[in-house]
Amino acid sequence: MSQIIDKRSEILFLYDIENANPNGDPINENRPRFDTESSTVLVTDVRLKRSIRDYWYEYKGFNGRNGTDVFVRETKYSEGDKEYIKDGKRRAKDFNEQVDDILKTCVDIRVFGGVIPLSNASITRLGPVQFQMGRSLNKTEIIEEQGTGAFAASSGKTQSTFRTEYKVPYAVIGFNGIINEKSAQYSLMTNEDKELLKEGIWEGTKALISRSKFGQTPLMLLVIDYNGPFYIGSLRQRIKLETGEMNEMQVRNVNDYRIDVTELLNELKANKEKIDSIEFRADSRLQLVYNGHSISKISKDEL
Repeated sequence: MSQIIDKRSEILFLYDIENANPNGDPINENRPRFDTESSTVLVTDVRLKRSIRDYWYEYKGFNGRNGTDVFVRETKYSEGDKEYIKDGKRRAKDFNEQVDDILKTCVDIRVFGGVIPLSNASITRLGPVQFQMGRSLNKTEIIEEQGTGAFAASSGKTQSTFRTEYKVPYAVIGFNGIINEKSAQYSLMTNEDKELLKEGIWEGTKALISRSKFGQTPLMLLVIDYNGPFYIGSLRQRIKLETGEMNEMQVRNVNDYRIDVTELLNELKANKEKIDSIEFRADSRLQLVYNGHSISKISKDEL
């Protein structure tokens, strides 16, 4: 079995989305979550985690049939001629309410933690991996689109129904994340789980091909492993989206801007001795600049 992680890690993840809804708010007509003070889009950590879970289930085959599973997913049961969605307690009974079996089998509980409802109590496992709410690096706006449906609202009507959709023209979303090696000792998150997490962040974002999310593309993933219980923090806040003379509200694709990583790299340089390794992955179209000069990657060797 892979070793339980013993190093603290910090994550910065960027992706973009074009003419779509990155994270609808169900209590606000499913409009994109939006900070009106800063004109930036918000995306919950739950949305990112769901993309990762869906990727593990749909593309990695973690469906309970081969000794691996995703605990937090929609499962069903039948009573009579009807089918129902399981609640948390029924889901726990799939594992005979044995927490050790859940941790052994379900990668999402080892990575993200969760509340496991049992018959007489609930067991909480604090997840080693935590994300802050994502936020767009650029200012944007919500646009409203009207359309018609294929069917009438009811029998006897002569017109089809109308629908309203809310989207953003373009946004670069940034997430800060942390992997806490202390919590991993209790959730049993392994180095293999960490590799699955990184794969799920990148590929899960790309694989989310729904009508409202089609157009999402991962742009950059930076994972910093530290020597001890230390992390820099606020990595997203240390980078800037630069558009030159273009108004950032007019940005529509990755060629319209550059990402200035000067403050981020200076902070990494200042803490170089505390960094064990740096893993970097980026879309080939993404333009990074440091002190006004283009760079192609971020690595410990170049700090």
